[in-house]
Amino acid sequence: MKISIHEKDNSKVAIIENPDIVIGDVQGALDLMASIHYEHDCQKILINKINITEGFFDLRTGLAGEILQKYMNYGIKLAMVGDFNVYNSKSLADFIYECIELPPLNILTNCLK
Repeated sequence: MKISIHEKDNSKVAIIENPDIVIGDVQGALDLMASIHYEHDCQKILINKINITEGFFDLRTGLAGEILQKYMNYGIKLAMVGDFNVYNSKSLADFIYECIELPPLNILTNCLK
């Protein structure tokens, strides 16, 4: 996995560049968070939606809520980019809308494909 650190005005963002799934479960999310925090002293992560298991986007699994709660508890900010129009779930659409308006997860649609 390639991690690029971009810094501006004393603010760092870790950009994940990987063709594979990086967050497949809660433990994977915690491992990524710990790696970025301790190896790069960074509290902001930018990841493409293709790097996150599809279960995250099925809100019935509870995976999204569990992962985001962990990130909130540790003060890590997560931004996700991608095309989310492939999902036909009203609850997911509402969730994405809320994430655009309120952190801990920022959803940036159609920025990376």
